Amino acid sequence: MTTASQDDVAQREIAQEQAFVDRVYVQLEASAEAAADLAKEGIARGKLGHEGGLVERDAMVFQAAKRIAQLDAAHEGLVFGRLDLRAELDPAPRYIGRIGLRDDSRDSLLIDWRAPAAAVFYQATAAEPQSVVRRRVLRSAGKQVVAVEDELLDDTVGTNLPIVGEGALLAQLSRARDRTMHSIVATIQAEQDKAIRAPAKGVTSISGGPGVGKTVVALHRAAYLLYTDRRKYEAGGVLVVGPSGVFMRYIERVLPSLGETAVALRSLGEVVDGVRTVRQDDPYVAEVKGSGRMAEVMRRTARQGVPGAPESFRLFYRDDVLQLDRGRLNDLRRTIMSKGRRNQQIRSVPQTLLDTLWRQVKSERGRERGKEAFEDTLLDDPRFLDFVAAWWPPLDARQVLGWLADEAFLVRVSDRILSHDERALLVKSWAGATDLSVQDIPLLDELRYALGDLPEVVDERDEELGINVSELLTAADREYATGPGWKAPTFRIDDDGYAHVLIDEAQDLSPMQWRMVGRRGRTATWTIVGDPAQSSWPIAAEAAEARATALEGKPVHSFHLSTNYRNSSEIYAFAAAYAERVGLNADLPTAVRRTGVEPTVTGPVHDLEAATRAAVAEVAGQVSGTVGIVVPAARRSEVNGWLSSWDDLAPDAPSAAAAAANRSLAPSGSDRIVVLTGLDTKGLEFDAIVVVRPQEIEDEAPTGRSTLYVVLTRATQFLTTVS
Repeated sequence: MTTASQDDVAQREIAQEQAFVDRVYVQLEASAEAAADLAKEGIARGKLGHEGGLVERDAMVFQAAKRIAQLDAAHEGLVFGRLDLRAELDPAPRYIGRIGLRDDSRDSLLIDWRAPAAAVFYQATAAEPQSVVRRRVLRSAGKQVVAVEDELLDDTVGTNLPIVGEGALLAQLSRARDRTMHSIVATIQAEQDKAIRAPAKGVTSISGGPGVGKTVVALHRAAYLLYTDRRKYEAGGVLVVGPSGVFMRYIERVLPSLGETAVALRSLGEVVDGVRTVRQDDPYVAEVKGSGRMAEVMRRTARQGVPGAPESFRLFYRDDVLQLDRGRLNDLRRTIMSKGRRNQQIRSVPQTLLDTLWRQVKSERGRERGKEAFEDTLLDDPRFLDFVAAWWPPLDARQVLGWLADEAFLVRVSDRILSHDERALLVKSWAGATDLSVQDIPLLDELRYALGDLPEVVDERDEELGINVSELLTAADREYATGPGWKAPTFRIDDDGYAHVLIDEAQDLSPMQWRMVGRRGRTATWTIVGDPAQSSWPIAAEAAEARATALEGKPVHSFHLSTNYRNSSEIYAFAAAYAERVGLNADLPTAVRRTGVEPTVTGPVHDLEAATRAAVAEVAGQVSGTVGIVVPAARRSEVNGWLSSWDDLAPDAPSAAAAAANRSLAPSGSDRIVVLTGLDTKGLEFDAIVVVRPQEIEDEAPTGRSTLYVVLTRATQFLTTVS
């Protein structure tokens, strides 16, 4: 067949598919109008003037809003697949899409990719076609079909079906990257589909080397679970945890593009409600804060007396002098703490103190009115109330974490747990900090659980005693406020649980981070994604123990992905050789795509700025997608300054490459070029990567070799190192 006739066939097939896609979009708009009508009807029910109408209104409006959001999210690439099966089984083609749709006769028009009927679209192969003759992927821009890519899976039957395109997977792999991850729903491979459709119970563990699609497979699994048991997973919630804010922004569009919005996406610095940070500690500080030993340090901290709290109490009652000295108060604190979490004992503190003081009343005059009168007198005495509020104030976890900046306090609570050098690292970290680090968040969470929630309401016993809990809290706020606008904590630790927890880059989690995430998934099902060779946590055995504790009692279903779809084989061979040279014992997947372009090693160079700018201009002129410039953490600001203006870049670069770079970048080219540290690149991919000073990246942390291996596996087309 000539090229011209091939083009004619392709255009004819595209036009045929466009007619069907147009029909689907008409039905989509009709479904959206029906959902809008349902919302209007629900609002009208709310005006009936009775409670039943309000309940119906809420239910109808909620369901309508969910459906509208789902339909809106599905617009882009709505129809992406077609199956032509053996004629004796099904003479009509089956179309696969992001959501399911029925026509006006209630017949299936479009099959949701997660439905059992769509599974064969991903599972059929030439070796096992499963009655599929031709599999077709539709590539669209908006509502317009721009190409079709076919695979003939069963050539044993006579067929006149045309075969068009270079194959869907290869077409997808050659696509230019942008700043966000995209769904692979049209090109899921059989080994990936098995992990996506794994049994929901327990833990699904997805492993494999770089570029095998672990992250995007896990996200599609979350969408699949929501489809198969929506009531459970929407009600309980799905939590997706990733290594950084950069990573979470990169993946944030995947689930909405699949019609799923009932998911919480949080980096490790955002797992605790109401707290958000991106600042990373020095690797050696991070190693101490992440150690499982810190759990005991936090437990001890939560049980300490409040720094600066009164150490004694003295009161004259009728003929008796009542006194609580330091020793007695310490004994009382330990007794109260043995009954439960600290904040939850606020109600019991006044009564405990009253009982202790009453036992000191010995005089006849003091006892003649009885204990009830004694309690009434003290509960009306501001000196007693102020003492209670100051001695046992409501404690916020952030406030308590701040106590550890005091070296003497830290020595006391970490005795026989931390070394002198480890304490020095922590004190230095906390003493000068104005904000929390990512590594502080698990410590904060540990304190939240050790301290417990504050009581929300006054119970009957409080009223009998005349105790005004809110008055005690207010007094404590005044006494121990940590700055302007400080308020008592509002979190509820019982609200942390989720129905499903998805952990990406799981090999990076410290023991303390496993404890933090584990609390949110005690009753959940899990999806865990990772590759040990890419780990930034230096003590693998300790992390493995913490992970086992977090998942205790849950069955594990393991899936291994073995094909690298990201890197060209030339780039991955370069990265794999590095991993073997430095002894990483890496899982080495097979890269399926060749470009004929070997990685470029530049150096040694005398002018690092000029060499970096030239390297960036060179690769930016050859790709239309993203370029990542990966630098040691200490050089990030410096390199950002070098590349602040592309107009200034041209003189330092080869003229042809610089001109091409500037043309391809205009008018918003800087959006596709980003400067990152090695840790920032976790889970990301770029058309081209320029690595500046790779030896410094390797040297900046105990796990620097793993980090550099990650960096070397981020590029799809070009890799350049500048040494």
